[in-house]
Amino acid sequence: MPDDRPSPADIAALRRDYMRRGLDQADLDPDPFHQFGAWLKEALETKAILEPNAMVLSTVSPSGQPSGRYVLLKGFDSSGFVFFTNYQSAKARDFDANPRAALTIGWIELERQVNIHGSVKKTPRSAVEAYFASRPRGSRLGAWASHQSKVIPNRDILEARLAEANARFPGDVPPPPEWGGFCLVPERIEFWQGRSNRLHDRLLYRKEGSSWIIERLSP
Repeated sequence: MPDDRPSPADIAALRRDYMRRGLDQADLDPDPFHQFGAWLKEALETKAILEPNAMVLSTVSPSGQPSGRYVLLKGFDSSGFVFFTNYQSAKARDFDANPRAALTIGWIELERQVNIHGSVKKTPRSAVEAYFASRPRGSRLGAWASHQSKVIPNRDILEARLAEANARFPGDVPPPPEWGGFCLVPERIEFWQGRSNRLHDRLLYRKEGSSWIIERLSP
């Protein structure tokens, strides 16, 4: 049987020069949340990005093992960046031991990424209930069917739990007690713009007291 896998040489040869635009400090809003909003708006308007609110959430387990997974940004303001999950999931257990995390948002089509570091806190229950009510019915039922990150013998058990949840909640579907939100409160927000010859523009907002200091980082 032929081996259709790309060779190491093929992978090493993958290369693209980024030439869309640059990023100067003079172009930045002094408020990193306003700057993020402007970049997110561009990502949304591009239409070519499948999930413009997708971001990699990186956590560290009690044993020191780093983990990363995609989550969806569901809101942001001057308090931080919000996402929702199961409080019994692996990521939530990591937060119990180490309530610090990083987010990476990559808009490759725009040759951009945003890296965010900070601490994590739970969102108020009222915010959880308001967001959960906005979800499609199937997604709400799925939150009851899935015991996130737990080992299961097969997919049939998920389908059975989904059917049970559908029968249990013929009308409104409330959020499970173990389902909720987290807000990452940033201390550092880096805006990365790809440039030619790998001399990328990296502008960092660093929190100092109540102010944000902007610094340029070497690529």
